[in-house]
Amino acid sequence: MVVNRMGSQKNAGVAVGHCLLAFIAALIALARPALATTGPGCLVVVNVEAGDVLNLRAKPSANSNILSTLVPHRHGVIHLDAKCTPQNLPWSSRWCPVTVYDGSKISKGWVKARFVRDSECP
Repeated sequence: MVVNRMGSQKNAGVAVGHCLLAFIAALIALARPALATTGPGCLVVVNVEAGDVLNLRAKPSANSNILSTLVPHRHGVIHLDAKCTPQNLPWSSRWCPVTVYDGSKISKGWVKARFVRDSECP
């Protein structure tokens, strides 16, 4: 117990505990996966012929496993998770890390940059 100058008692351990709990709660909130939001940061499928699809890949390679297929104009929200890489190559040669939100299904993977363009998130 701590006694202040006015003679009232305070439990310093309780105060520290409350601060620690608030700090932990803030960390947990930050660690949760991000959900699709409104504004910039989304992509739309382009340059894919009618009847064809864009493959969502497990790794940034055309030889990587296909995780899902993205049908132009019916692909849900494609969120750009980071810059398309490698930065030293032209845009059409880069791969973009994305999260696709399609109904209740969420998929993370890579798409070829030449088949996507910036778009506002819905």
